[in-house]
Amino acid sequence: MITDLWFYFLAVPSVLVIGISKGGFGASLGIFGVALMSLSVLPMTAAAILLPLMCVMDILSFWAYRRKWSRSNMRILIPAALAGIVLGALTFRYMNPAIIRILVGFIGTGFSLSYFFRGQYASKPQEANVVRGNFWGLISGFTSFVSLSGGPPLSVYLLPQKLDKSLYVGTTVVYFFILNYAKIIPFALLGQFSTENLTTSLVLSPLVPAGVGLGLWLHKRVDASLFLKICAGLIFMVSVRLLYDGFSKIL
Repeated sequence: MITDLWFYFLAVPSVLVIGISKGGFGASLGIFGVALMSLSVLPMTAAAILLPLMCVMDILSFWAYRRKWSRSNMRILIPAALAGIVLGALTFRYMNPAIIRILVGFIGTGFSLSYFFRGQYASKPQEANVVRGNFWGLISGFTSFVSLSGGPPLSVYLLPQKLDKSLYVGTTVVYFFILNYAKIIPFALLGQFSTENLTTSLVLSPLVPAGVGLGLWLHKRVDASLFLKICAGLIFMVSVRLLYDGFSKIL
């Protein structure tokens, strides 16, 4: 089990934010939790610790949103996302930790900046599209495997459709329920579920129902606008730090 106090100082809010996101408040902002934990351990280690916790979160959130998801989008996204997972599994051993930090950093900064600026370019809602869905599904599946950061690419595809809030959240919930369970076998084959990682996951597991429950409560009662702005700002700051750490290792 990891015993470093700095790790837990970052891991506790990481798991809570991911749980809140899974519960439907600030969907796709789980990238903040992943990026935050990656400041204390290698991104691959963070992914291995968080995946079992996410799988439990997925069960809780899937039950809550089981009747609220877009089937047309799912038919487009899932095959491409599973192909992205296969691509991630085949290239995982060749990924430099610094490169993964940079990848997560770019995804996080791109997501946060798009959040702040996309309101200036409001347009009519888009329809589900096979070409765009396959492209962003592939990117989402790949980044979800190598760094558990598949949410922002998925958001790039779904947000322009301007779905109802609950339908949007439900679609992301069902999507990641399928993807996260699909990643278990390749993660195990790659040796990511070490005793240390799984024990650390177990220690953090009591935070799972607290985070998801808080997310469900906030989804129903609180306007997400302010929370999203705060989280987008935090994502930007953490992502810039990850970019700095990653580039400093390779330059």
